[in-house]
Amino acid sequence: MSELIEGLPDAVALRCLAWVPFYLHPKLELVSRSWKAAIHSRELFKARQELGSCEDLLCVSAFDPENLWQLYDPLRDLWITLPVLPSKIKILSNFGAVSIAGKLFVLGGGSGAVDPLTGDQDGSFATNEVWSYDPVIRQWNSRASMLVPRAMFACCVLDGKIVVAGGFTSCRKSISQAEMYDPDKDVWIPIPDLHRTHNSACSGILVRGKVHVLHKGLSTVQVLDNVVNGWTVEDYGWQQGPMTVVKDALYVMSNGLICNQDREVRKVLVSASEIGRRIGFAMTGLGDEIYVIGGVIIPDHHNLEIKQMSDVDVLTIGGERPTWRQAAPMTRCRGSILGCTQLRI
Repeated sequence: MSELIEGLPDAVALRCLAWVPFYLHPKLELVSRSWKAAIHSRELFKARQELGSCEDLLCVSAFDPENLWQLYDPLRDLWITLPVLPSKIKILSNFGAVSIAGKLFVLGGGSGAVDPLTGDQDGSFATNEVWSYDPVIRQWNSRASMLVPRAMFACCVLDGKIVVAGGFTSCRKSISQAEMYDPDKDVWIPIPDLHRTHNSACSGILVRGKVHVLHKGLSTVQVLDNVVNGWTVEDYGWQQGPMTVVKDALYVMSNGLICNQDREVRKVLVSASEIGRRIGFAMTGLGDEIYVIGGVIIPDHHNLEIKQMSDVDVLTIGGERPTWRQAAPMTRCRGSILGCTQLRI
């Protein structure tokens, strides 16, 4: 690497560049070849970790346009558009999305494009493909495939590894198999199966360091705190609905209310009437806030039009009383949210 800033050692100059926000990186690399090399270097992102200048961004993908992801910068209230995910599957949906080791991972899923004559999902209901987006080089890369093709499954990060469990496989059969991915070795290994499988979609959420797998319509939860001990079955009496975790506390939206859910105890936090008639939205936590993103407004007798939303409503829960505000809407994505996760860069 040539001299970056006149009069400064490169190591010091690199630490100066590490304070520049991620959204400005494309402009920085236009300064010179040496700056471009620095912006795309692992050393820069290591320096960001050492200095504490990492940023927490939200990664969001919606039904429209197909296979496109955007990043949301909460400090600057702006959206960054990523290159299109290069999957051969049109409108990839029902996948898992997590971030780990500074990368966004998109796992499995199938086609959201429906044949108008047969109703089939474009011939590909479930896949085992895995993609990662690397913000250092700003590219998507194919990673080791999952052992089992799956869609509508649980997907979480546990102790630096990705855990996937349940869902439906390519023959549309519900499965109990679970597996774990090591991002450093790019390897999948089988782990103990779920105790139970059900003919319904499942989802995963990490609460207090444990993976919780929930099946739609069931009150029982399957819990994994380490691979050696396998899964246990619990009945916490949790409400059904969109869930997220903020500072180790679980929140659920149910019956027009957002509640703090702790085992059998449920405390109403605030009304979610601001969300109106939206369905298919994402609910996710970032910092001490809950973000409600996108979705579709269902028609009623006053308005028969289906409206795809790009709106972002934010609930701050860290103050004296919860308060709603609106953030900048998504600039490219709109409609039902297919994937949403947090990425630290």
